[in-house]
Amino acid sequence: MTSALFSPITMRGLTLPNRIVVSPMCQYASDHGSATDWHLMHLGSFSLGAAGLVMTEMTDVNAIGRITHKCAGMYSDANEAALKRVHDFCRSYGVAKLGVQLAHAGRKASMVPPGGKPLDPTEGAWTAHAPSAIPYDPSWPTPHAMTRDEIKQTVADFADSARRLARIGYDVIELHGAHGYLLHQFMSPLSNQRTDEYGGSLENRIRFPLEVFSAVRAAWPDDKPLGMRLSATDWIEGGWTPEETLVLARALKALGCDFLDVSSGGNDPRQKIPLAPGYQVPFGEKIRKEADIRTMSVGLIAGARQAEDIIASGKADFVAIGRGVMYDPRWAWHAAEELGAETAYAPKMMACHPSMRPMLFPNRQKPAA
Repeated sequence: MTSALFSPITMRGLTLPNRIVVSPMCQYASDHGSATDWHLMHLGSFSLGAAGLVMTEMTDVNAIGRITHKCAGMYSDANEAALKRVHDFCRSYGVAKLGVQLAHAGRKASMVPPGGKPLDPTEGAWTAHAPSAIPYDPSWPTPHAMTRDEIKQTVADFADSARRLARIGYDVIELHGAHGYLLHQFMSPLSNQRTDEYGGSLENRIRFPLEVFSAVRAAWPDDKPLGMRLSATDWIEGGWTPEETLVLARALKALGCDFLDVSSGGNDPRQKIPLAPGYQVPFGEKIRKEADIRTMSVGLIAGARQAEDIIASGKADFVAIGRGVMYDPRWAWHAAEELGAETAYAPKMMACHPSMRPMLFPNRQKPAA
């Protein structure tokens, strides 16, 4: 059969062989922001057969933007050298294209790994930065409200990190504008109560994310795709809404955004999220149709036929899978077999390609259709 999930797609100068993406997943295994041997194993295993595009975890553009001391960063020569080692390893042995999610945690920084509990001063806590001096939770420390100069410097930090990733040779960058991190904090009136040009109206609240996007687009090679992950809703009255997400999506497209990775929530602990398989797909479908931009669906997508339906029915252009590929790092191989499609195997793994199985397992019966 012809599979929509295993059809190629081109963005700028990059062609992906299928629509499967390994979602960026925080690992809390970095050393002063630098990737370690864990990342060789973790990302290397995915690059062999999990997806057409493998995204590296949320990677922060400065030290105070990390969620924890153990989070990834791209703000020093040491960070760049360490991630280049991982990139080159995956490129040498794997078949996937490679991307990185750039971010700043904002008021959700200075946490105990793996997040959720603030560090205390004896544990090396630092002062988190945010659009306004409003903590994520009343029990958390109050963040520092960023000055205009600090906003300008953070925009420059995003651009500098993008230049480092270009030197390494990555294929894709995704900016993290979701899950209550800094870009999302500026968007939402729950976390942004500024009275200057960065707060108040929707136009003002999306100013900083658009400035970051423009700076990264200028720093990132023109033939390489750039997208953004967005939370389509805060899931709470008075917060960021799907209608505002649509306005932002159109503005990002006008600036040269190639795709939007549509998620939700993460900016307020009072949120009530109706979890169910594919629960975020309708948000991305609306943006895809009404903003005319490519979208990626993420969240409780695990099965091959579920993913196939999302792509084939035009609800999204990509599916991003996290827990599913952690459980099965050869997710794309197994999905291709289930859907009757073909996908790439790393050269050193061809011995387990379906074409070899009659010789390897001559007595094994084929599963019933």
